[in-house]
Parts: sequence; C-alpha cells; structure tokens
Amino acid sequence: MNRIPEVLAASAIAVAIAGAVVWAQPSRPAVPESAATAPVTLPSGGESAAFAISGVRVFDGERVLPNANVIVRDGRIEAVGAGVAIPEGLAVVEGAGRTLLPGFIDAHTHSWGDAQRDALRYGVTAELDMFGDWNRIPALRAQRESLAATALADLWTAGATVTTAGGHGTQFGIAVPTLAPGDDAGDFVAARVAEGSDYIKLIVEDFSTHSAERRLPTITPAQVAAAIAAAQAGERLALVHVASQADALHAVGSGADGLVHVFHDAAASPAFVAAAKQAGTFVTPTLSVIAGFAQDGSGAALADDARLSPWLEAGQRDGLAATFPGAPRPEALDNALRSVAALHAAGVDILAGTDAGNPGTAHGASIHGELALLVRAGLTPGEALAAATSVPARRFGLADRGRIASGLRADLVLVEGDPTADIADTRAIAGIWKNGHAVPRPRVEQAAGAPVISAGALVADFEDGGTGVRFGHGWQVTTDAMAGGHSVATQEAVSGGASSSRGALRVSGEIRPGFAFPWAGSMFHPGAQPMQPVDASARSELVFQVRGDGRTYQAMLFSGASPQAMPAMQSFTAGPEWSEVRIPLSAFAGADLATLRAVAITAGLPEGGFELVIDQVELR
Repeated sequence: MNRIPEVLAASAIAVAIAGAVVWAQPSRPAVPESAATAPVTLPSGGESAAFAISGVRVFDGERVLPNANVIVRDGRIEAVGAGVAIPEGLAVVEGAGRTLLPGFIDAHTHSWGDAQRDALRYGVTAELDMFGDWNRIPALRAQRESLAATALADLWTAGATVTTAGGHGTQFGIAVPTLAPGDDAGDFVAARVAEGSDYIKLIVEDFSTHSAERRLPTITPAQVAAAIAAAQAGERLALVHVASQADALHAVGSGADGLVHVFHDAAASPAFVAAAKQAGTFVTPTLSVIAGFAQDGSGAALADDARLSPWLEAGQRDGLAATFPGAPRPEALDNALRSVAALHAAGVDILAGTDAGNPGTAHGASIHGELALLVRAGLTPGEALAAATSVPARRFGLADRGRIASGLRADLVLVEGDPTADIADTRAIAGIWKNGHAVPRPRVEQAAGAPVISAGALVADFEDGGTGVRFGHGWQVTTDAMAGGHSVATQEAVSGGASSSRGALRVSGEIRPGFAFPWAGSMFHPGAQPMQPVDASARSELVFQVRGDGRTYQAMLFSGASPQAMPAMQSFTAGPEWSEVRIPLSAFAGADLATLRAVAITAGLPEGGFELVIDQVELR
C-alpha cells in the first residue's frame, strides 16, 4: 500500500544511494523458448492505415461478442460486430480461437522510470498513478491526447497527495507539500488542482494496521472531509488511501468517490458494505500488494509464468521476487478477499489496481495477477475483465478508453484462448495495439551475469587499525542525509575487538527528526565500485561480532538489477557484551545473491544516539 513505512525507509536508502552511483547489470534466468507465445508481425491501424481482425471473440468491456469482425482505422475502432464487412485489400489478423480485449487500465500504480514502457508491453495501455511528480503533468496530458505511435502507456496522475508533515508520502527524500494540523484543506487541494492533478488523493495512514507500536502522523478527520469537499468543488475525484475499516468508513461517510485500497485489518462489515453502496463509492482493492503482506509467493509465480517471463526486464523480475519485511500476514489477504467478495456482491464497483512499484509487483505483468486475485475473490472472469477496462474508464471519466466500440481509441489486446472462461488466458498475449499502432514486443535479452564475488569469506577483521576490507570497496557511512534527513554517523577503527582481537569498527551517531524514516550506519560494497553487483550465490551466511547499546539494528542486503531496488532486511540486537550474529542469507527475503550490491548495518527509530562496534565480518 504505497509501500508500508519500513519498506519506504529502505527504499529511500536505495534511491539515495542510486542517486550517487547508478548503473545496472541486469541478470535473469532463461525461460524455455517453447513455453511463450511466438512473436508475430502485426499490421497497423494508426494514422492513414487500417487493418481488420476477423472472426474473433470480443470482450467489449461489458459483454462478449462470440464471433465478430473488427476494423481499425486512423487510430480508432471503425466498426465491430458479427455483420461487419471487411473491405477488400485490408490486412487481416486471424481471430479464430482468440479474444480481443480493450487495453487494460491499471487503476493504482506508482509510475516512474520505465513504468509506462513496462506496462504497455503487457497490454496495460493506461495507468492511473496515485502519487507522482506534478511537473510532468502537461507532458502526460499531451501524450494521452495524441494518436501517434508510442511505446508508452498513457498516464493520469494525482500529482502531490494530501498528507501531513512526516506522514506517509513524505519519505521519498524529495520535497512534497504537506498539510499541517491547523491548515485549511480547501486551500491545499486548490493548489493541487492548480498544478493540474487529474484527481485528488488523500492519505489516511497512521500505521496502526501494520504495527502495534509505531505510529505515523496523518491528516485529521476534519481535514479528510474538507479535502473531499474541496476536490469535488474543483471537479476532481476524491480518492482516499486507507488501511483500516474505521478510516474507510469515515472516508465513505465524508463523500469519498473511491478508496484506492481495501482495508485489511478486518473483513468488511455489513455496515461498511451498506455505506459504500449507498454512497456510490468505488473500491480499488490492490490485492496484489496485499498478497505481498501475506508473502504468498504470487509475485514470484507471475515471474515464473512462461507466458509472461520472456518480456520481463530485470527490474520487473526483481520487483516480483521482492517481499515485504517481517512475518507473513496471511490474514490481511484473507480479510481483503472477503471484503471484495462482500462489496462486489452488494454491487459496489470494483476496479483492478496493482499498486505496482511495491514489493511483489511489476508494472504491466501484475495486472494479470490482479485479475486472477479478483476472480479468487468471487468475481467472474468477465467481471474481473470489466474491472480492468470499462469500470475504471467509467469511474475516472476516460471517455474513449476501456471499451471496444465504434469511434473509440484503438487500445487493444489480442490473446490466445478465452479469458472470459479462464482468466489466466490474458497472459497469452498475441498482439497489442496502442492508438491503433501495433506495439513491437521483442523479448528481453538475457544480460551477462555479474562477476563472482572475490574468494575468501572474511570481509574485514580491522586488525590493521584501519577500516579496510579484504575485498570490495570498503566500509562507508550512510545516513538519511542522502535523502534530505538530518541523522548523522561516524565510523572509526578502534583498538580491542571481539575475542581479544586487536581492532574493530565503531559506528556511532544520532537518529534525528526531519525525515519520516531515518537511518544511519555503515555499509560495505563487495564489488570493485560502490553498488557494483557481484555474484555471491555461493555464499550462505552473514556472520559478524557485535556489541553495543542494546538497540535493535538492521542488517540489509542490497541486490538486484537496479541500484534502486529495495534491500532485504533482518534485525538484530547489539548488547553490551560481544556476541555473534549469524543470519542465513536465505532469510533475507527477496534478495538476489547473484547480484549482491552492498551489505549495510544501520540504526533506525527511535530517535537518539546510538553506538555499536562490529568485528570479524564474514560472508560465508
């Protein structure tokens, strides 16, 4: 859900580091060639061009036409129906045994980098971004109004969100506007409307559904109501991020147009279902990211699906393999599935959204997993397809998207089989058209692997009185100052280590306010350059000696094709006496040891001073 705070802290670290050292050496496993749909050359129906699809099953966004002809001309759908004649000389795509669908609309994403390109490669022709850089809004608007050929999905965005200082949405290390407790929410929303936000997103998140101890500041109930009213006065949809049923009930009662997550602390009560139905509120459950809380492996299963894997970039593969830290929470997914079932049965509009950008997700590929989860929640395959096409188009006012009908934009997906009977058939993509233009879909080439990590388990013993290492780039201080925070740290070699050794590394500092999820500590890069990946798949355990102030600290592994990939984390406690920390590398969920980039040992919340000493660090 917009990255739960612990993950965002880690993400901020990764992004900050990536800002200093950016390069990538993608690595991905081979996929059996025969398992994927063979590439084809498709005709175009873009400007001054036309083609037809004959005898195809059409899901037009609402209903099935079992045997139709479809004409595409000049970027739009010219005609569709069983009796449509195909003009002589027109290029024809054989539709028998196939189904033509409207391009998918992912109704909840966080789209940056290659997200739009990744999305289109999987038939997602439009994404609805729920937090992003408002400066790009004019360019996004021009793109989606064009009928030119493009390799990018269209994007709508909330721009900046309605949140408060230190709250969810402020932890990316970039300056974002915030609403103080006494501020006028109406003025704040008016500023977002002036920036060009396509809709207004409110964040109501105090972290109570994720932790019994930690809390985040969030906007007040009065501000929620005022912001919703201001959004609608500005002719914008008011969308609310919630994680608890109590907050969801308040948002619905305050007139929210939509909830962009389904809460997961409990299954929807009859009172909530009735309130949502009466208010006409839609719900985008984002089951894909909640499945990540459950750590049910559904993201990794998508990556292994031979119908999807040949087109996964390395970063997408990393995203699907990643998991949220902490213990699995299967009850969160169970609650969410039960809520979706109850809401759908009551007639509440359900929209397909993945929350792509979070662990366990990948732009484009995850819409196919979300559709399967919606069917698992009780929607029929046809209803799930509508949730990713006509329903979001209707609720977001995307007048020429989400359906296959004469005059509408030719954003189309052709698949083998019948996804109205088996939803997994959406994965067998035979062709994609954006604005009538055929979308080239070359397979992603497998990149060379990373160099093997240097021989020897010992990373550092600090016996020489310095902070050097036996291999790699050495230890360096890392703090949230990279991302705009104020925490500080120093490191120095000290005499007297574990087991009466001559030396050790002391890391001390202060966790200070000013960043939502502060950190400070030291990190080791095993490659020749900072964040350069190495293949450490032959190693199985991180072992080091430590003593400290009794705090709980984090050991983090950075890995994957992208330096921005979120690290996997494990906690340990550093008491006053030397003790040995042994962490199996397999315990770092989602870490890719074939592309290990860094190992960090850091302090986080609570605020205040910290000090620990480490010695005899090994990657065994």
